[in-house]
Amino acid sequence: MREVIIYTKEGCPFCAGAKQHYAEQGVKFTEIDVHKTKGAREKVLELSGGKAIVPLIVENGEVKVGFGGG
Repeated sequence: MREVIIYTKEGCPFCAGAKQHYAEQGVKFTEIDVHKTKGAREKVLELSGGKAIVPLIVENGEVKVGFGGG
């Protein structure tokens, strides 16, 4: 079973694209808004090696920074 976490922010078109991609694939994911979830921004910086970029996708432990489409 795939475990997917998507760190997002409101109004981000790449975040919306990532969520749509996983939804269309039938993959359940957990969305974490970096502005609304305490500690999420710090977690993104930790996972990305200091890059404040969303979406940041963690799929089965593998970190992917950004989303360019399906």
